[in-house]
Amino acid sequence: MQETPHITSVYDRDLEAIQARIMKMGGLVEAAIMHAASSLETRDEALAEQVRHDDAVIDSLEEQINEETARLIALRAPTAGDLRLILAVMKIAGNLERIGDLSKNMAKRTGVLIQMQTIPGAPAALRRMAREVELMLKDALDAYIQRDERLARDVIHRDADVDQMYNAIFREFLTFMMEDPRNITACMHLHFIAKNIERMGDHVTSIAEQVIFLVSGEPPREQRPKADKTSLDPRLAPDADEAGD
Repeated sequence: MQETPHITSVYDRDLEAIQARIMKMGGLVEAAIMHAASSLETRDEALAEQVRHDDAVIDSLEEQINEETARLIALRAPTAGDLRLILAVMKIAGNLERIGDLSKNMAKRTGVLIQMQTIPGAPAALRRMAREVELMLKDALDAYIQRDERLARDVIHRDADVDQMYNAIFREFLTFMMEDPRNITACMHLHFIAKNIERMGDHVTSIAEQVIFLVSGEPPREQRPKADKTSLDPRLAPDADEAGD
């Protein structure tokens, strides 16, 4: 049975509302990344606490998006194109929520690191790495809004740059730890932060892949370009993709 114009307009408004929530969520996550990195560099515990507090808003938005998309699927029986959009939105929201959790995990360590001697250059290097991930996220969300497959593919390829930055930071931390055992605890905390940022890049890449799926109807066929070689080093600490509380 064909939908009346009135029902169709309500459906379109529901889709627009969900997409507006995605963009609001994306803006909050972008801010969380940079606030977490800035709190470490400036040793600002209040800013770190704000990141931890704001994560609850990000989590709430994901819940609302999941509820609204589930309701649309149940009530509207969307056609193939709209169903692809709804599924992509759900996955994008999930990736944004994980990035928010990783930002919160970074902020949690700021209070601990403030009590320790600063590792020269580390906070600024982590901020630069976080800035690159934030720019990738901005472009991934722009690609989603504009349905720009080329921009989404560019984001995917830039994840290798984040991996290279992570590798360089990891080597620096190893050097500091070997030169002075008193640096080990601080460097371990800083390594977890670096690994969290590297994992954020992976989640941004997943968002870009959803954009490609949304535009083309098919997931990317090529393998992700990965440049993180630290997993081959036995001195590496366990993976830091920690779930937020």
